[in-house]
Amino acid sequence: MDTFPDMIKTPPSRQDGDMDALSINTIRTLSMDAVQKANSGHPGTPMALAPVAYTLWQRFLRYDPQAPNWPNRDRFVLSNGHASMLLYSILHLSGVRDADRAGESLAVTLDDIRAFRQLDSKCPGHPEHGMTVGVETTTGPLGQGCGNSVGMAMASKWLAAHFNRPDLIVFDFDVYAMCGDGDMMEGVSSEAASIAGHLSLGNLCWIYDSNTITIEGHTELAFSEDVAARFRGYGWNVFHVGDANDTKRLAQAFQTFRDTHDTPTLIIVNSHIGYGAPHKQDTAAAHGEALGVEEIRLAKRHYGWPEDSDFFVPDGVRDHFNAGIGKRGGKLQAEWSRLFEAYRAKFPDMAQRLDTLLAGDLPTDWDKDLPIFPADAKGLATRDSGGKAINAIAKHYPWMIGGAADLSPSTKTNLTFDGAGSFEAGTYAGRNLHFGIREHAMGAVVNGLALCKLRAYGSTFLIFSDYMKPPIRLSALMELPAIFVFTHDSIGLGEDGPTHQPVEQLLSLRSVPGLVTIRPADANETVEAWRVIGALKKQPAALALSRQPLPTLDRSVYAAAKGLAKGAYILADAKPGKPDLILIGTGSEVAICVEAYETLKAENVAVRVVSMPSWDLFEKQAQAYRDSVFPPEVTARVSVEAGSVIGWDRYVGASGTIIGMDTFGASAPIKALMTQYGFAAEKVLAAARALLAKGTSR
Repeated sequence: MDTFPDMIKTPPSRQDGDMDALSINTIRTLSMDAVQKANSGHPGTPMALAPVAYTLWQRFLRYDPQAPNWPNRDRFVLSNGHASMLLYSILHLSGVRDADRAGESLAVTLDDIRAFRQLDSKCPGHPEHGMTVGVETTTGPLGQGCGNSVGMAMASKWLAAHFNRPDLIVFDFDVYAMCGDGDMMEGVSSEAASIAGHLSLGNLCWIYDSNTITIEGHTELAFSEDVAARFRGYGWNVFHVGDANDTKRLAQAFQTFRDTHDTPTLIIVNSHIGYGAPHKQDTAAAHGEALGVEEIRLAKRHYGWPEDSDFFVPDGVRDHFNAGIGKRGGKLQAEWSRLFEAYRAKFPDMAQRLDTLLAGDLPTDWDKDLPIFPADAKGLATRDSGGKAINAIAKHYPWMIGGAADLSPSTKTNLTFDGAGSFEAGTYAGRNLHFGIREHAMGAVVNGLALCKLRAYGSTFLIFSDYMKPPIRLSALMELPAIFVFTHDSIGLGEDGPTHQPVEQLLSLRSVPGLVTIRPADANETVEAWRVIGALKKQPAALALSRQPLPTLDRSVYAAAKGLAKGAYILADAKPGKPDLILIGTGSEVAICVEAYETLKAENVAVRVVSMPSWDLFEKQAQAYRDSVFPPEVTARVSVEAGSVIGWDRYVGASGTIIGMDTFGASAPIKALMTQYGFAAEKVLAAARALLAKGTSR
């Protein structure tokens, strides 16, 4: 049996203060041991912040470890996700349960902690939502968790505005985000903090670990601003705790947040990274690498811990957590459950709506009013038909909520039906969000809303998807049904020039695993795109729409737009059977392919037009279907898309021709641009005839 100082040997019935210290040091030592065993990770921040996380979870967080998905639980976000062992240790010691885990109901076992950063462990290097129960969002890229937390706080306000009734408060959860110096430096956090202050999100608390150490060394190398003054400027309440080990002062800070209802709160905590490690405390060496066996032994000596123990949880620690967060959280969750049963009895329709929302299911008849557009040579921009579609859906999809980065008049994503309203400070029932010119934060906020089961969307120009790549990627990693609407999808936007004309952005979006990217060809394909997107449950979607009008195809002549659901479909065939030539287009270029098709058809060429709005959807189809659209023996193929040529070779093959962009665009009227860069029927015809002349067919 390991020996301990008198304080540690004292039985669990002794003073809570002693048990607090024992519990905090258990978090520290589990973190050190896990990183050392993996020989990989970040031990210093968990060692520093153990008292902060412990005080929050044990005394303030409204969270039931036995019901970790309780809808009105407080959310805890570890934005500085490199400190993941801090969260895993808390989840383990709190006894957070995973009801779906075969043979072991703990979400994080001691064996999981021993397998930190190893294949199939519930303790990956950075917290991953969906892998580990109790992890509210995937974090690691600094600042993203901060942005997510703003979305979560907004969701709490929106849910309260829609579902709460006098004396029946269904939603009032708070959101806590732990962040570090790196989060404060990343621009997305500043954008998100600005939004939160503007919206007076009094249910949001960020805990800033100011340990002044990053990978390169002391933060004075690159960071010297007055963070407190900055956040006061954003409209936040700022509280300072000078010592992370001062649990009384920490408790005062958390209580101050709980008592503040009209502004978000920033708690600045000064800590010592690698606290207790005699040679590595307050050094960059404690940040991102194992401390080493000897340094850990000395740190444990500093804590009064058995120096040769590994992954040791003293008797009484788990019971102490159970008597704190376990008892308090269980009581709060039981009270909420009783309240919700009373709510269900009094407001059965609203309760059923909430059941559907929380289950991630679709509301009844959500797509019943989607428009059908008649053939029209002049047509309309797909951003315009998209605006009509989203309004038709949102009217019957009560928890669809979103907006634009100050561009809704251009992206046409404003919800205009009666009662839609705007989400603003003090009036949180609105469904139109105004993100301001903050694309990066918009993406992270949309993810936070989606994590709270709202069907959230954000919109901007396709070129600015570059500002949003991190949250788009994370939405796919988390399998969130977030929606990203991008307009001005090509050089077809015209005179704004190459700074605003996307070239490589479609390729970038298509490269994200799990993201469904769709570029529809006309108004009816746009409607079908929204039908597909609206039904997604575990995939995000990116929709690329045109600024310029596109002809609305005559669907009595050409195939029905519902073929979009398969990603690519045969729009037109000149003759029965296999064609000699296939023209492939997306978006605005489909009409060009159709024009060339009509000319070739008149010349008695066996030509096929394939509309291919989504590579992602097409690749999910059975091989037999894909071969029916692109018969392998038909090698004469021309693809036409006003975007990067990279990737199209997989569909046109070695013998085909790719018409696309391999340069940036220019500032000019659209007709001049499209002609200059080869997006005209004449260019398609020339490419097609050249292939046919070579005898490249079947």
